[in-house]
Amino acid sequence: MSKNRLPVITHLQFLVLGCLRSGEQPGRAIRETIAGYGVRRSGPAFYQMMSRLERARLVDGWYEQVTIGDQAVTERRYRIRPAGEKLWSETRDFYYKAAPPLPRARWSDA
Repeated sequence: MSKNRLPVITHLQFLVLGCLRSGEQPGRAIRETIAGYGVRRSGPAFYQMMSRLERARLVDGWYEQVTIGDQAVTERRYRIRPAGEKLWSETRDFYYKAAPPLPRARWSDA
């Protein structure tokens, strides 16, 4: 990504990649995290977005069998790839440089 070009990912994709920076997670945990930011997506819409991130080779996704109580459940798990880490960092840097923090007001000692 060039220094002066807008990032190629959406705000939601940026948020999801940020969630995955802490380690691999099941899709339901990612959905809960983004819901905490006020983002509500249906299951199909969320998994379509995750599929696009997989096709772009930004995340890896796989199915894993887990046992909840006495019932076996298959869940989709995700982890960020190096390309996703790089794009997340570039996007963060772009917005930080585009709108740097304002200087703090200095109070007079008079």
